[in-house]
Amino acid sequence: MEQVIVTSSMKEDLASFLEFNEFSVETLSDTLYRVERDDELPVFINMEDGHLYFEIDLGNVSSFATEKLYHDLLDLNTEILPVAFGLNRANPDDPRLVLVESREAENLDSNELLCVFTSLELAVDRAETMLAEYLK
Repeated sequence: MEQVIVTSSMKEDLASFLEFNEFSVETLSDTLYRVERDDELPVFINMEDGHLYFEIDLGNVSSFATEKLYHDLLDLNTEILPVAFGLNRANPDDPRLVLVESREAENLDSNELLCVFTSLELAVDRAETMLAEYLK
């Protein structure tokens, strides 16, 4: 028998879609979600001006930050695309190393959204491996 492919198109709100795909979703405000799956680090999703901004907090690296660390992070950025390292300096007394990614909210495809989480998970693994060298 020849294989039959069926394509469907559904529209679903972000939280419901993520929960259906086994993510735990906590609504922090009208525009901010905290999303987790299994033992992975939480992903914060901020919705602003038609965009979704994804962020994973990797912690404060001030105690061991060197010029070499920042160069290594910039080098690694080219390997973890579309995810990137950044510094969240919202609290100047506690700058945070973060992984970031963004997408336009309009016409967001389910596969595209799930790929963001996969890319973030792979980037966390790469970050943990690299940062372990600095924590020795």
